[in-house]
Amino acid sequence: MGRLGLQGWVDHIRDQDMPAFGNTVDSVLEITSNENASITMLSQVILQDAALTTKVLKLSNSVIFNPARQPVSTISRAVTVLGFNVLGQVVLTICLIDAFLAGGLRGRVAAEMARCFHAAVQARAAADACAVAQVEEVFIAALLGRVGEMAFWCFGGETANELDQALNEQPDERPEDLQMDLLSFRLRSLTTSLAREWRLGSMVVSAAEPVAHPGPAEKAIAMGHRLAAAAEQGWGSAAATKALTAYAEMLQKPLDEVKELVACNAAEAARVAAQFGATDAARLIPVPGAGTAEAAIASAAVDPEADPLLQLRILRDLAMMLTGKPSLNEVLNLVLEGIYRGLGMHRAVFALLTTDRTTLQGKAGLGHDAEALVKRFLFRLDGTKGELINEIFMRSEAFWLREPPPRGISIARFEKAIGIGEGFIAPITTHGRAIGVFFADYGAHQPDEDTWQGFQHFVQQASLSFEHVATRGVAPKR
Repeated sequence: MGRLGLQGWVDHIRDQDMPAFGNTVDSVLEITSNENASITMLSQVILQDAALTTKVLKLSNSVIFNPARQPVSTISRAVTVLGFNVLGQVVLTICLIDAFLAGGLRGRVAAEMARCFHAAVQARAAADACAVAQVEEVFIAALLGRVGEMAFWCFGGETANELDQALNEQPDERPEDLQMDLLSFRLRSLTTSLAREWRLGSMVVSAAEPVAHPGPAEKAIAMGHRLAAAAEQGWGSAAATKALTAYAEMLQKPLDEVKELVACNAAEAARVAAQFGATDAARLIPVPGAGTAEAAIASAAVDPEADPLLQLRILRDLAMMLTGKPSLNEVLNLVLEGIYRGLGMHRAVFALLTTDRTTLQGKAGLGHDAEALVKRFLFRLDGTKGELINEIFMRSEAFWLREPPPRGISIARFEKAIGIGEGFIAPITTHGRAIGVFFADYGAHQPDEDTWQGFQHFVQQASLSFEHVATRGVAPKR
């Protein structure tokens, strides 16, 4: 694919690798570019995806997008606080980050993301200090300022491997020169083309291809990327010192004061990356001084509070959904959100048996490091008596996992894979036969009997949904 040419790569990424993202882009752009569009139309696009809804709400409550810290618990409120167009940009950015987390050269993808998240927070701070009106747009533009690089490392296949090898073997060569040798174009040109293809905005284009006469917003973006790149050489390096000095001059503040601000911004960047679900990238962000990226990531993982009213709303929405013809994924994602947000759990995941009924495999999750939890949620059914996963499918029984474990049940295999032995787990059943499970753990706060009953009720609703779908002759996706 190395000789596809620039437009060939744009077409390849758009048509073969990111069709789902393209559909979301089209839906959101159609709404945000329509002067007559309503808040409800944008809300519906977001609410179709429970994981997207959770991330939007989390970011809507973050200091980056909501410095006044006005509580946001609904998508409608998020539109009011962030603004219609900014929320549309946030949705597109979340979808992009999720797409890039899917695979490829993960180390390269994570490194690009780390620089972009770091640059975005530093750029936003600079824009705010310089009284730029569109600070949120500056953040988004800096974050997407290397979207072509991220897309290439994620979807470049063998060509990406070749460039990776060349960069490793020739560290003294300019990366742009190696890109030209292999691709006949620079990856920043791919960023420009993709930004135009996906209509990400002129500010993203100018972040990739600097304009002749940049305004304050463009200068803030360029400074954010310069500082983030220099920091990767070490905060004590000559490049970092030079970048910090330039940053201080731009902000018109003393260097010592700026160093403290930059350190706080780096920690905030790690938190924001974790909130977007990019924990690998968050760990790569260089946090100066006594702070660490791990501490910032941990502080981003705040468990939701139990919300009885939200539980009722989700159960009502679920009942209304079942009167129509919902997809199974829509129903299960809504149940997952009810367990996670409604019951106030630390993490929640649902898993299904493979078609041959030999393996239980995680399908989707919400909460702290949910992506890793879903990947680890893989258990082979071997008929071992007394072992938790086998017993769930032999008995079709739910278990409250706590100390001591349920009598006669071994949780050793489960605890080794998941990293925790406390929580709720219950089978999804249809016509008396278990076909999957929901699992949720409860973090620092201990649940009560009402939480346990609420969990079982949500799982029962999921089981009824399976039966409802089965009566329509639609098989669940495995």
